[in-house]
Amino acid sequence: MSAYQNDIKAVAALKETFGSSWSAINPESVARMRAQNRFKTGLDVAKYTAAIMRKDMAEYDADSSVYTQSLGCWHGFIGQQKLISIKKHLKTTNKRYLYLSGWMVAALRSEFGPLPDQSMHEKTAVAALIEELYTFLRQADSRELDLLFTALDAARDAGDKAKAEEIQKQIDNYETHVVPIIADIDAGFGNPEATYLLAKKMIEAGACCIQIENQVSDEKQCGHQDGKVTVPHADFLAKIAAVRYAFLELGVDDGVIVARTDSLGAGLTKQIAVTNEPGDLGDQYNSFLDCDEISEAELGNGDVVIKRDGKLLRPKRLPSNLFQFRKGTGEARCVLDCITSLQNGADLLWIETEKPHVGQIAEMVNEIRKTIPNAKLVYNNSPSFNWTLNFRQQVFDAMVAEGKDVSAYDRANLMSVEYDETELAAAADEKIRTFQRDGSAQAGIFHHLITLPTYHTAALSTDNLAKGYFADQGMLAYVKGVQRQEIRQGIACVKHQNMAGSDIGDNHKEYFAGEAALKAGGKDNTMNQFG
Repeated sequence: MSAYQNDIKAVAALKETFGSSWSAINPESVARMRAQNRFKTGLDVAKYTAAIMRKDMAEYDADSSVYTQSLGCWHGFIGQQKLISIKKHLKTTNKRYLYLSGWMVAALRSEFGPLPDQSMHEKTAVAALIEELYTFLRQADSRELDLLFTALDAARDAGDKAKAEEIQKQIDNYETHVVPIIADIDAGFGNPEATYLLAKKMIEAGACCIQIENQVSDEKQCGHQDGKVTVPHADFLAKIAAVRYAFLELGVDDGVIVARTDSLGAGLTKQIAVTNEPGDLGDQYNSFLDCDEISEAELGNGDVVIKRDGKLLRPKRLPSNLFQFRKGTGEARCVLDCITSLQNGADLLWIETEKPHVGQIAEMVNEIRKTIPNAKLVYNNSPSFNWTLNFRQQVFDAMVAEGKDVSAYDRANLMSVEYDETELAAAADEKIRTFQRDGSAQAGIFHHLITLPTYHTAALSTDNLAKGYFADQGMLAYVKGVQRQEIRQGIACVKHQNMAGSDIGDNHKEYFAGEAALKAGGKDNTMNQFG
């Protein structure tokens, strides 16, 4: 018996217990409301979605072709529409997640207005967006189930038993829009206690997966900007532990932690690591510092020195009081960061790279897997990359290596539209199309995400509408470019009253007041124009 039928039976028994005072209660109406409110709290969501991620991770370990994907969303409505679209076109949400980008929280959700991605926004905005996303996803469930309930009633009224059974089966086997969110906690917004407190808020809001990076909290920069400063491993591991404690305290025992390293592009550190003996983790971190060997006589006022192998080394210190790493050490530091994080509580890795290159990513992952064979990545398919130029240049370089004639191309100008119909451009587009598949097969990428896609799509679609509407097209710009496309492509939002919950409210009114209910969805509702 389905959960729906069990609820009808249970409420009918309750109704009988309470007698005539419950005469207005319809057990099937209660069962419908319970189905529409499957997840009562954010912790219910976090526990449910953590189990999904763990299952998906195990399946990827067995078969790298079953990777997962997400798009970053900056508003609950955007996340809702994404999942509605996935269900409509692909029939299942399996292996599809949401990503919550700290960049978009800073740029779009701060009370200070648009901010750069430097952890200056209110940290509570992160947990608030998680809660908002899941509110909208749960509402998507409620709306879709409401449509099924309405269709079920219509089939029953028409005496179409076969249709009613088919719809009932859809209700009994309903797939929720609620999916895992990978949520960005930046560098933890302070010390480990601050990280723990924020992680708790995020988990209570529904986050089953928290991504944290190894930058200094008060020096944090966007991963694709200059000036990034990393912390010694001990500092970062304390924050990983803080997030794990938050998960365990709240009973989300299988919560997922993504450890992000920015070391590939970070040439600076604020601290020299504590080391107790040669070769320990602090000593390994310090070994990457750019140092000059000096004698005791060469020591200057206020100099900081390191003693290694009997030698005095003076790390190069900048006027900002930061220390710099030796050039060319980024990949080795990334590998050490990743191994150390996985050995100390992280579940997944994130290596922030400067370009989308499967070979470069695979080289680092292969080194990591020598120590941790099942190491897996979450990878940022970032809009900060010029994908067209990067891949055209990769194809150009491959053609040169193969001895092919490239005299028709200017490598520095391959973004030009004049190359769009060329053999090189077609080959590059194919490499872009298969990048996620290739990266998962060859470079251990379990999850592919685009951090800021809906930021860009909102800007592009608004530009296209404004360009025509405020010029000579007027309403035709909206009708032709938006509404006509909504109708023809079956976009649910064309019935915006329904999307906002009007029909759900009408059905609730009928549950509560019966024939006396004053409903909005009558014959004069203009939404009826859309069928």
